[in-house]
Amino acid sequence: MTFSLVARCAETGMFGVAISSSSPAVAARCSYARAGVGAVASQNITDPTLGPLALDLMQAGATAAQAIARIRADSAFIDYRQVLVIDAAGGTAIHSGPNALGIWAEAQGRDVASGGNLLANSGVPQAIVAGFEGSTGHLGDRLIAAMRAGVVAGGEAGPVHSAGLRLVDKVSWPVADLRCDWTDDCPIEALAGLWDIYKPQLDAYVQRALDPRAAPSYGVPGDE
Repeated sequence: MTFSLVARCAETGMFGVAISSSSPAVAARCSYARAGVGAVASQNITDPTLGPLALDLMQAGATAAQAIARIRADSAFIDYRQVLVIDAAGGTAIHSGPNALGIWAEAQGRDVASGGNLLANSGVPQAIVAGFEGSTGHLGDRLIAAMRAGVVAGGEAGPVHSAGLRLVDKVSWPVADLRCDWTDDCPIEALAGLWDIYKPQLDAYVQRALDPRAAPSYGVPGDE
């Protein structure tokens, strides 16, 4: 019911997750990222505990591969789960249980991993990886480009209704956490529109939290 990617910007160290599904509010329970540590997508009959667990393991020093190995060894019903992990060095690992739904597949590349289930075809994750690797610019732009490549390659077998984009970078909170929880139109395009609005303001929101004295004006009525 889902296709996604986890990725790292090699230039800035920013991490991100982008995800889409036929289910409502997919990003609320499937996307996890921690600045300086990594990013995780926990999907397919989702266990939301696996995202924080993988991040805790990597924060304690595990690589992505070691985190996946621990999750495989210790987690219940792991045959039903699909988990994508990227670590601080850009290393990636994926677990796709044999009970993943429908056509499922996975792909890994430089600073990126993608996976999906109930896919239109097994080539979708590789198309997402290629879309990411062939893109440039801000990590958010690259995540959107990768998800669009997944749609072009076929995406999910049925219509998707929700999507999300989460970015972390240097501070303890997500610097972007954008979601389209339900739409009958393409949620990835709705997400892209949100990102176009949010991207120019991202740095200002961080600055306002760190030191509002140095932040730009809010640009709203009453703040002349």
